[in-house]
Amino acid sequence: MLHPGSFRGADREQGLLRTAAAIAASTQGLDLARAGLTILIENTAGAEFSLGGSFEQVAEVIERLQGIVPAGACIDTCHTHVAGYDIVSEEGLSQTLQHLDATIGLNRVKVWHCNDAKAARGSKLDRHQHVGKGTIGIETFRRLVNDPRFAHTAFIAETPIDKPGDDRRNVAALKNLVSS
Repeated sequence: MLHPGSFRGADREQGLLRTAAAIAASTQGLDLARAGLTILIENTAGAEFSLGGSFEQVAEVIERLQGIVPAGACIDTCHTHVAGYDIVSEEGLSQTLQHLDATIGLNRVKVWHCNDAKAARGSKLDRHQHVGKGTIGIETFRRLVNDPRFAHTAFIAETPIDKPGDDRRNVAALKNLVSS
C-alpha cells in the first residue's frame, strides 16, 4: 500500500504524474502480475500538498498504471472522513460508496483500513482512533464489514495502540460487527 505522496513544488497534476512514473520506474523489470502482487494506492486525508485526498486522484494514479503494473486501492476510513466524505450517516455512506464506485470502482478496492477518527469530517487532520470511539462511530464499520460488495476485500484495523492489547481489541470489535 502506497500513499500517493506530495506535490510540493509543483501542481497536483504534475504530482500525480510523478507518482505514477515513480511507481512504474520502481517496478520496471518485475512481473508483479505473475507473482500475484498488486500495488495498492491508499487515499489520504488531503492535507496541504498531499495527493490522494479525493477518490478522483487515487483513480488517476491507478489509471496511469494500467497496463504497467497491477494496481488497486486501499481505502482508509479515517482518511475518507477527514477528507470530507460523509461516511457517518447511512445516506452519506451510500452516496460516498456510489462515488467510490464511479471513480475508482468497488472491484478495485482490495483493502479497507478500518480506523475511527479523532478529528472532524473535512478537517484533513489524520489522527486515527479506536474502532467506534471517534467521530465516525461504530455503525459505519458495521455497514462496511457487512456490505456484500466488499466480500472480496480485506479489512485491516489500523488503529493506535495506547495500551497493550489495543490491537487485539480493535480486531475483535470489527469481528463482532460481522453478521452471521
